[in-house]
Amino acid sequence: MSQLLKLYLFAYNSLQALAWTISLFRILTSFIATNSVIGAYASAGDLICFIQTCAFLEVIHGAIGIVPSGVLFPLMQWGGRTHFLLAIVRKIDEVQELPSVFITFVAWSLSEVIRYSQYALNVIGSCPSLLTYLRYTAFIVLYPLGLAPGEMWLMYQALPFIKKKNLYGDFFASLHLPFNYYNFLTGLLEYDFIHLLFLKVHAYFSKCF
Repeated sequence: MSQLLKLYLFAYNSLQALAWTISLFRILTSFIATNSVIGAYASAGDLICFIQTCAFLEVIHGAIGIVPSGVLFPLMQWGGRTHFLLAIVRKIDEVQELPSVFITFVAWSLSEVIRYSQYALNVIGSCPSLLTYLRYTAFIVLYPLGLAPGEMWLMYQALPFIKKKNLYGDFFASLHLPFNYYNFLTGLLEYDFIHLLFLKVHAYFSKCF
C-alpha cells in the first residue's frame, strides 16, 4: 500500500473516531445535565446521521480494493444503519425521544470509537494490544445491545406511527409500485429476530463444545 493511501486511511479513520467520540460526549453530557435519556437524538442525531452517511466511503474502499473487507458486508452494515437513521428515526418525530435511541446511539458510539481508533492506529503500525482486544471482544456485548433493545425495539415502537401516517405510501404509489413500507419493516423485524436468535444459539453451543 502506498504512503498516500496509508495517509488517507489514517485520516479517514481518525476523523470517524473523533466524530463518534464527539457524539458520545454530547449524548452523555445531555444525559448528565438532564438526568434523562430522551435528549440523545437532539444532542447528537444530526452528527450521527452525517457521519453514518459518510461511511458509504467504506463500501467504496472495499470495492476498489484498498481495504480487504470487500463490498457486501460494509454495504449491508451501512444500508441497515442508514435506513434505521434516515428512514425511521429522522423521519418520525414521535420516536426520537424514546430510550431505544439512547441505547442505540451509545452502543454505536462506543463500538465505533474502538473500531475506527483501532483501524487508524493499525494503518501506521502502532496499535496497542488492548485496543485490538477491545476491537474483537467489545462487540460481543455492544452488538446485541444496540440491536435488540436499541434498533429492533425502536422499529417495533415506530410501527403504529408508520401505519397511521402511511409512511412513504404516496411515494411508492406515485411510482405505481405495490410496496407497503409497514409490511416491509415488519418483515425486517422478523428477520432481525431470527438473526439475533441464531447468534444466541450459536454462542450457547460454542460454550458447550
